[in-house]
Amino acid sequence: MSDFENRALKDGFACKLWRGERMTMIGFDVADPEPDLVGFSIEVKSPGARDFSPLRNRIAFSYPQGADAAVNGNRNFPSTEAPFQKFRWIHFPYRPKDGTYTYRVAKQHMRDDGSLVQGTGLALDIAQSAVTYDGLVDIGFTRNFASSQAYRDEFGNNADIIPAESRDGPKFKKLDLTNSAGESVYAWLGFEAYDLLFGFLKEALADPGLTLDVMAYDLNEPDVIDLLEQFGDRLRAIIDDSNAADNPHKAPGSAESRSAKRFRDAGAAVVRTHFSSLQHNKVLITRRDGKPEKVLCGSTNFTFRGLYIQANNMLVFHSAGVAELFGQMFDLAFEDASAFRKDDFSKKWHAVHSPGKPTIQLCFSPHQATDLSLNPIRAAIDQATSSVFYSVAFLSQMGDGPTKDAFDRVMERPIFSYGTVDKRGALELRKPDGSIGLVDFSYLASKAPEPFRSEWSGGKGRNIHHKFLVTDFSLPTAKVFTGSSNFSPSGEKGNGDHLIMIEDRKVATAYAIEAARVFDHLQFRNRMRDAFKGNTEKQRSAPAPSAITLRKPTALSGKPAWFERFYFESSQAERDRLLFSA
Repeated sequence: MSDFENRALKDGFACKLWRGERMTMIGFDVADPEPDLVGFSIEVKSPGARDFSPLRNRIAFSYPQGADAAVNGNRNFPSTEAPFQKFRWIHFPYRPKDGTYTYRVAKQHMRDDGSLVQGTGLALDIAQSAVTYDGLVDIGFTRNFASSQAYRDEFGNNADIIPAESRDGPKFKKLDLTNSAGESVYAWLGFEAYDLLFGFLKEALADPGLTLDVMAYDLNEPDVIDLLEQFGDRLRAIIDDSNAADNPHKAPGSAESRSAKRFRDAGAAVVRTHFSSLQHNKVLITRRDGKPEKVLCGSTNFTFRGLYIQANNMLVFHSAGVAELFGQMFDLAFEDASAFRKDDFSKKWHAVHSPGKPTIQLCFSPHQATDLSLNPIRAAIDQATSSVFYSVAFLSQMGDGPTKDAFDRVMERPIFSYGTVDKRGALELRKPDGSIGLVDFSYLASKAPEPFRSEWSGGKGRNIHHKFLVTDFSLPTAKVFTGSSNFSPSGEKGNGDHLIMIEDRKVATAYAIEAARVFDHLQFRNRMRDAFKGNTEKQRSAPAPSAITLRKPTALSGKPAWFERFYFESSQAERDRLLFSA
């Protein structure tokens, strides 16, 4: 057992736990499944709990009183009675805690009379912690659940939590909305990224010996702006002033321009720039006596959508070496952003070594030779032998180049791959079999079958904003690429951005689980659309599908067993089953 994986095997039944960021991936395998196998039950004993509690399912084998009467969209059915018919499941605790989670899992079988009987069982545990690598890096993800049954359960699909227009953010009055546990809607949706961001800012503000450097692209979250303003002359800021028609940061009335004025009025030194295209970094750097100490970075904009709607990631490095490199990047851009690409600093990768911890490699743009940053991404994809996971917001708009070509090639290769891509007008879902589906949030909201209730679509704008790639997460050759970079030639040539590469299985596992979580959350919407082939108007006017149920054994249902497709040799479903259970 390592600190991020644990596996048990008994009588041909295997279970493996993988540590994610405040979540656990549970993978199953059965060497020779019996015809009456109807899924897996999962019970968990959380840190500090006295006993086990079953994880619960939203669907069951049948609804004798009718779906309308039997279900309400909540997780009403314990998995000991309504087992999960998947070979992997992500346990996302309602209230995550640091400590050891113990799982009790079992095969569930169905007798001819429809009753369940428990088969082989296993018990195993894994430690969870909010911090990824103590003293080096802490990784955090947003929840990306504004469009979900969970958000409906917790906050009643409230759509008034964000402003209608980005420019209205600085003056928007955030709702005093909490769930049954007293957690605010913003802390709940922002999840670990929220904690990292506000923890970073408040800690720095409370220490008068620290100064703060900030690089912002989109900037409209009022609490973030208020905290930055309070730094006064301890703040230096580089804020984007690009003038795109659909996002004019340069406009006097933009949230970015109004924030810049507030910071200047408070005594801060502020530079407006867009490098050659965009100032696309989302970075905070603390310094003591001018020496960088800690840095926050990643894909998350300091905005309502960035924190509360979109799927995003954020990293806080507690490494002075990493902070020093970001500090150099900031100083060069602050002095003369137009000269950044000409400086030797932008023309190479930088490595930071920490004893007993993974090496962090960094590349900063813009730079003329875009292959410098993109070729390692291409090579990692092409050289992957087991799996490729990715979530890249603007991949669909990317022109030909090392990364786009490699992503296209991987869909034709016999390895497991998952991908999500946000594109204008639709969310593109790269399926493991190489096909592409389009996800429509508003369609699910109006046509969800029982036991699923309508969901809020999350408002206009992007829902996926991640920029990360994970290759071979389960192998010693695991790699993660992340940061603010869109992985595109045009972005690397024109944008102020950062790209991070980490070769480490623990970090790779965290990102792989996040990729699977986001993909699975969206896959249901894609299947809903597939249920009604035809044009959009027909789909929207069609009646909602009938109730969704678990599948009974073939002897009772006359249909193929739920697990059959996972045993087709060399299929992506088989790879899925084996990847997470080995």
